[in-house]
Amino acid sequence: MPVMELKHVNKSYKISGGETFQALKDVNLSFEKGELVSIIGESGSGKSTLMNVIGGLDSDFQGEIVVDGDNIGEYSEKNLVQYHKEKVGFVFQSFNLISHLSVLDNVTLAMTLSNVSKADREKRAKEILSAVGLQDQLYKKPDAISGGQKQRVAIARALVNDPDIIIADEPTGALDSETTEQVLEMIKEIAENGKLVIMVTHSERVAAYSSRVVTIDDGRVINDQVKNTLTVTDNKYKTSKPNRNKNLSLFGAMKLALLNMKEKLSRNILIALGGSIGIMSVILMLSLGSGVNAYLTDTMNSQVNPLVSEVHMPDEETGNQTDINEIQDQNPMLGLSSAASFETENIEELAGINHVEAVEEGFTNFSIGTNKATFDENTAQFMSVTTVSSMITSADIIEGSLPKDGEVVITQNMADTLGEDLVGQDIQVETIVNEESLDLTMTVSGIYGSEGGLDAVYLTYEDLKSFVEEAGGELDPNIVYLVSDNAANTESIKAEVEDLNYKGSTTEALADTFSQMLDIFTYVLAGVAGISLIVSAIMILTVLYISVVERTKEIGVIKAIGGRKKDIRRIFVSESFLIGLFSGLFGVGIAWGLSLAANAVSTNYFEIDIIDLTPMYAVSGIVLSIFISMVAGLMPAAKAAKLDPVESLRRD
Repeated sequence: MPVMELKHVNKSYKISGGETFQALKDVNLSFEKGELVSIIGESGSGKSTLMNVIGGLDSDFQGEIVVDGDNIGEYSEKNLVQYHKEKVGFVFQSFNLISHLSVLDNVTLAMTLSNVSKADREKRAKEILSAVGLQDQLYKKPDAISGGQKQRVAIARALVNDPDIIIADEPTGALDSETTEQVLEMIKEIAENGKLVIMVTHSERVAAYSSRVVTIDDGRVINDQVKNTLTVTDNKYKTSKPNRNKNLSLFGAMKLALLNMKEKLSRNILIALGGSIGIMSVILMLSLGSGVNAYLTDTMNSQVNPLVSEVHMPDEETGNQTDINEIQDQNPMLGLSSAASFETENIEELAGINHVEAVEEGFTNFSIGTNKATFDENTAQFMSVTTVSSMITSADIIEGSLPKDGEVVITQNMADTLGEDLVGQDIQVETIVNEESLDLTMTVSGIYGSEGGLDAVYLTYEDLKSFVEEAGGELDPNIVYLVSDNAANTESIKAEVEDLNYKGSTTEALADTFSQMLDIFTYVLAGVAGISLIVSAIMILTVLYISVVERTKEIGVIKAIGGRKKDIRRIFVSESFLIGLFSGLFGVGIAWGLSLAANAVSTNYFEIDIIDLTPMYAVSGIVLSIFISMVAGLMPAAKAAKLDPVESLRRD
């Protein structure tokens, strides 16, 4: 049974003006194993077209080309890929070796596309290269070997998948006479070892080596002459069989992409650095916002007890809340609240909230011009009398301790005005609470660490209540502090307080508002910085399109040796993935370096880390870079996959 049989094969091309040109006209041929067939003819006779249809590079023809009982003209893409991997090997006039791959890698490429393991494909390639006399040239690049050696590499690549058919297009056209003899002898040996070898040539000298010469003219076979029959011998080129019937793996595509990128290393580094600028800018903006936000939160949390929730009566209960809020904005630690007092049922309702361990009653009073403290002959004005609670901790006291019965804590500014070493000294406190004038002699137990803002006197709720009642008045709490059983439950308590229509801490509300504004500002800045990511995507898109043009012939070779469209896309998408990965890594690295420098300066001057570059931002930056790069690479990858192998191989 013939290895290949052509039955009434016709091939036409569309030309300008809507006309067609018929390149092959009713070609009928049959080929057997062990034949060395030369197809000869002048330029334009149709011999290259015949080679393309026989090799499955061009399946748009009429008639039948039967191989193993199947018409390759009816093959699906999958069948054609298997045909190129298993049945046919190509040897090209211009060698078509991939310049950035070593001799060994050029030969193993066909097996890489079949996902053969590295050990197996290197073993097989070394055996074939040894058979063609190149065992000492394995790791050289094509530019470092002679023309004859390049053609031997091409022959080894054609043989490595052990195909039944070898198609050689002008295999000696770029060689000198001595090297031509050597290559022709090798090709003859291949045929004698049981392969069908079809050479396309216009040289009578090459044809003289053949066992059969087919002459073609104007698309027709005009002569088919058997010159002599070759004797099939033991297969010199028969080595360990490659593992076929598999396809290029993602890891294999990544490796090929990495080798391709190494060829243009400087350019790809510059592309990655260019892309990293956008990633770096976005990361820095987000990290700056996070750092400032963290500073704000830490500052607020450092002034409060995480176990305590501050509660006020709702706004509608009072008419002077606006003025009080403005004052509290200036000095959050005063704990100013509405004048509305809590009733017993209010306190019981709050005490019934889940995870509330204790309820502390409190009071704050604000007045202007009526409050003063005296020590010796020094007088200090203050604006607020506030009761202490678990909200204020010993950490807030810079000197001394929290007050007990008969004691007060005063602000640092008041202490500076009244005199030195006030802790343990008695001072005179004059104030008006609930319209009752109070003139109290109190011992200073500590100094509250407030710099700037409003001055205040802090004492226990029990003391203040007792003093007001002794003066003939009444005192009900206008602030309540809820102590939770665990800091983790504080937020749920605050949420329940809000659901019950009570008012939380004005300080926290102000901080939340500021935090939201800061987040918006941060995202706006990150969005502006992100514009550079669009520029990066366009740059990657352009460079990959250029790469497609530069590697057109390489793409044709890959398709000729069994590469699928999916494999081509996968290689180019892998390249865009790697560019995105390196861009992201560069961006994160640069952002990290700049954040260290910025934090060193901010720590030196302000004792804070202004930039908070979290692992989440770093990972997100890398993922974003990869995503943008891969999206940019989709169109070039699709273009590369659609290239016609015949046209690609013609590209200079």
